[in-house]
Amino acid sequence: MIIKTTDLVKRFGDTLAVDHVNLGITQGEIFGLLGPNGAGKTTTINMLVGLTSPDAGEVAIFGKKANGHNNEVRRNVGIVPQELAIYEDLTARENVTFFARLYGLKGEQLQTQVSQALEFTGLADREKQFPKKFSGGMKRRLNIACAIAHQPKLIIMDEPTVGIDPQSRNHILDSVRLLNKQGATVLYTSHYMEEVEELCSRVAIMDQGRIIAQGTKEELKALVAEEERIVIELSAVNYTLVDELKAVGGVNEATIAENTVTLLATKNTVSIGRVVDVINATGSDVLSLNVEKPTLESVFLTLTGKKLRD
Repeated sequence: MIIKTTDLVKRFGDTLAVDHVNLGITQGEIFGLLGPNGAGKTTTINMLVGLTSPDAGEVAIFGKKANGHNNEVRRNVGIVPQELAIYEDLTARENVTFFARLYGLKGEQLQTQVSQALEFTGLADREKQFPKKFSGGMKRRLNIACAIAHQPKLIIMDEPTVGIDPQSRNHILDSVRLLNKQGATVLYTSHYMEEVEELCSRVAIMDQGRIIAQGTKEELKALVAEEERIVIELSAVNYTLVDELKAVGGVNEATIAENTVTLLATKNTVSIGRVVDVINATGSDVLSLNVEKPTLESVFLTLTGKKLRD
């Protein structure tokens, strides 16, 4: 087990920021910690890396308790913090070199791995420039370069794509996949549902300081698998249609927005043929029909009763 937490608790005054969090992350996976701003993700990360002491519970990294972190453990962990950890008055190369030296790199190895990190993040041609001239996305990539130059076995990334353009976001997501393919275990925190859905093999959903669900994406989606969503685009809408569709066996709810009907139905109980017959009887034609699979968004909405960005 690369990361293991046991009943982690952290309070700030009367606020219970982290409430008995248990995580287990195995070697070679990309593990997603998903939750809205204020859910407790960053506080959990800070306890993992020793920036904050837990009020209760234990953290183990590479099998060693966090309060006993030694230099060997530190050298094998790379941290991409949510707040940029770069120096505006140093060039891109000087920034990466500074952090690489903190991890013990020196000499030819230092120069080689700094160059590799800049190349990896697409900043090799900007190595002599100062970050104050960089876009937000380039600063985020430099933040990553500083964290990976020492080639850590574990990379912790806390909201690495906040406030950047789509092109930079895609570059970072591709980089995460490649780092994992090269052997790194990644803990990836985000409040962007689509990123976690795309990247991670296992996910923990965090809300109000608690882990409310944890497992593979398939396991989490099975939590809401009793109901399916059927979205139907129509050529025209008769507003008596809602009541008629609600009368179809297995349909629990029906709504109309413009020319689109959405049905919530008990899984595998609705006859699609019967639904189409009801629609056709109103004089409308079905332009498209899609039975949607559960998503992490629907899991989160079901478990918390709110959207991720509420």
